Amino acid sequence: MPLNRRKFLEKSAATGAGVAIAGAAAAPAQASVRPARRPKRYSLTVMGTTDLHGHVFNWDYFKDAEYSDKAGNAMGLARISTLVEQVRKAKGRRNTLLLDAGDTIQGTPLTYYYAKVDPITAEGGPVHPMAQAMNAIGYDAAALGNHEFNYGIETLRRFEDQLHFPLLGANAVDAKTLRPAFPPYLIKKFHVPGAPPVKVAVLGLTNPGIAIWDKAYVQGRLAFPGLEEQAAKWVPKLKAMGADVVVVSAHSGSSGTSSYGDQVPYVENAAANVARQVPGIDAVLVGHAHVEIPELKVVNEATGRTVVLSEPLCYAERLSLFDIELVFTGGGWEVESVAASLLNSGTVADDPRITRLLKDEHAKVVAYVNQVVGTATETLTTAEARYRDAPIIDLITKVQEDVVKAALANTEYASLPVLAQASPFSRTSEIPAGDVTVRDLSSLYVYDNTLVAKLMTGAQIRAYLEYSAEYFVRTASDVTVDTDQLTNANGRPDYNYDYVSGLRYEIDIAQAAGSRIRNLTYEGAALDDTRQFVLAVNNYRANGGGAFPYVASAKELWSESTEIRTRIAEWVTARGVLEPKDFASADWRLTRDGTPVF
Repeated sequence: MPLNRRKFLEKSAATGAGVAIAGAAAAPAQASVRPARRPKRYSLTVMGTTDLHGHVFNWDYFKDAEYSDKAGNAMGLARISTLVEQVRKAKGRRNTLLLDAGDTIQGTPLTYYYAKVDPITAEGGPVHPMAQAMNAIGYDAAALGNHEFNYGIETLRRFEDQLHFPLLGANAVDAKTLRPAFPPYLIKKFHVPGAPPVKVAVLGLTNPGIAIWDKAYVQGRLAFPGLEEQAAKWVPKLKAMGADVVVVSAHSGSSGTSSYGDQVPYVENAAANVARQVPGIDAVLVGHAHVEIPELKVVNEATGRTVVLSEPLCYAERLSLFDIELVFTGGGWEVESVAASLLNSGTVADDPRITRLLKDEHAKVVAYVNQVVGTATETLTTAEARYRDAPIIDLITKVQEDVVKAALANTEYASLPVLAQASPFSRTSEIPAGDVTVRDLSSLYVYDNTLVAKLMTGAQIRAYLEYSAEYFVRTASDVTVDTDQLTNANGRPDYNYDYVSGLRYEIDIAQAAGSRIRNLTYEGAALDDTRQFVLAVNNYRANGGGAFPYVASAKELWSESTEIRTRIAEWVTARGVLEPKDFASADWRLTRDGTPVF
């Protein structure tokens, strides 16, 4: 039976607000045990995935083809299932545990389809494909990811009810009572013939940034205190309950940094902090950062013991393995060693069980994304959109401008000029000349962001653009420009670089960050710092994502729950023809000491 929130709350008084279960493959109790035959060692393997983002198969819905990349990676839970079964066969099923570190139900047309087109929340609605796959594979627990909240609490709770394992979130609490809103932990017993069982505790931690990124859904309902603080609260409880091994599944990277600045007083990427600061943890499954870390060793400051971290690559491209050796001494089990490694999904084939299970759901989504919604007069691409003003990004800003203008038409803000931001999310998106499909437009806007209208001044817009321009690497006038090395300064991702439409400006990359925006004009005149504008902005940015200045605190004039991706499809469908002259604009260019780079 599913271990959901209601069952957790019923058990909380007895278990200390967690979930405790015995191993499914427990060995029968023996009438008598001979001490001389008692085993002195036990080997446990903990397997882990993270940031699955709706990838069941090795399929690219945006390209309508098998997924492939230059590194030869493969992805999908069907591949993970094959790897998991190989490990279980090698180690013994009763000696393994399978975890996930969050971000499961958002990220592909598959997850969008079952949230919006054929929603799991409808009466008699379907079982989410990710729930079906993870149940079939036999996950023991998963941590909440921030993207679990993208479709609202109702969708998340329905997904939770469909799972046969708990969604853990020790730092996801009720905003009023501060009591756990999800099970904080799982305790599972592993029976060892001739010895006491090994008790393994899994503590789930999620990301404090949810309070910013999905404020519209969680504000006033849920709060997300820091990972370090909550781990320090719960790990001693787990040890007091007899946990021999403590594993943390954390939807949080290991870098110790935050993308949202000081808007939230808790660290975004705090997994290594948890290992370093909180005694009693043996291993940490890391998520959120979408990087590959086979093994990272962190020394706990209080005990001097080594804690082992591992982060498998996102999209089910890797499976983390924690091989944990225990020894029975002094009347109890002790962790003797922990070693982490990764298995590669590209080395195996899909598990036919998962293929058969979800072939119908997959076919429905393939048909959906291949619907034709219009015709393009020429090919549009994001190939150079990071460093050249590209018409394909102007399509996004044009749609956002039109939607916001219509929404504010009968308000006191109707006379204000509307500007719009958009980012070059993908470097490979293309809308080909000819038929335009849902998948073409979905590949342009890969996130399920919604639209918000914010009131900003000219001075604030100028500061916003200066911050955005920090994305470029400072490049002197006499240096040859290498476009591969021109962007992502200080590790800033493409999605945190913004175009702003409705203005004209230059970005002088020969200048120091903070002094790059030149010749900033509106309607041919120098921008008036006191003039008011409406900025059409996605909800991630509006809520502080990327830590852009002023926008999070700016007055909100309007917002909606319809995805920007859907608005783009509606805009194209209504016109029938996608022609650059209807949306393209020359807003910005790169310069060096006033001379255009391109």
